[in-house]
Amino acid sequence: MKKDNIFERYSRQIFIDEIGVTGQRKIMDAKVLIVGAGGLGSPVLQYLAAAGIGKLGLADFDHVEIHNLNRQIIHSENNIHKTKTESAQDYIRQHNSTIDFHTVQVKIEPDNAATILAPYQIIVDCSDNFTTRYLLNQICLQLGKPLVYGSIHGFEGQLAVFNFEGSKHLLDIFPTPPNPEQVPNCDKNGVLGPLPGIIGSMMAMQVLKIITGLPVDSNQLTIIDTLNWRFSKLSF
Repeated sequence: MKKDNIFERYSRQIFIDEIGVTGQRKIMDAKVLIVGAGGLGSPVLQYLAAAGIGKLGLADFDHVEIHNLNRQIIHSENNIHKTKTESAQDYIRQHNSTIDFHTVQVKIEPDNAATILAPYQIIVDCSDNFTTRYLLNQICLQLGKPLVYGSIHGFEGQLAVFNFEGSKHLLDIFPTPPNPEQVPNCDKNGVLGPLPGIIGSMMAMQVLKIITGLPVDSNQLTIIDTLNWRFSKLSF
């Protein structure tokens, strides 16, 4: 893309004093991996791609199903039964074909996690199970990478930044994973589509703040109750 076109495309970010040309260059040089292309991963991918992240990765092993479409807004009816990574690739081609977009059509497991995460500066946890969450936390600690964490259930969402500039991590607030049989999930308990949109957008904002050197809350879990419209922070 020509320099004039780059400025025009990202001008509304560049006009912000705290971002400017320097911040936009940092964004365009950044390398970010999103794990999960579902309800949280969709808005994270949308906003990071729109912001012009230089290298954007997506890891997911699932396929698009019709029940995904109420909240997983990068996917469409035309992409039902496609892999979510392929569907995401279609979205990126249409929205911002200038970024370097990489997909990994595989489940992240202990034997491949470090290799998948290593090329990226920031990891964004949009997964939907605690096994993956704890594994991502472990590998980010080993590799010294910040981890942007989000989760949703019903009307409630949570958000935190772990392992950033010496801050605490997942085990400091949730030392042990819950019993899998006691963990609620969207398949059984449901979720309203705007909730992952809210949390995912906030996660994307945290990523951009990390990249551009803006203040980031450390050692705090933000809890959003959209039923009663309450926002609170838990220090840990």
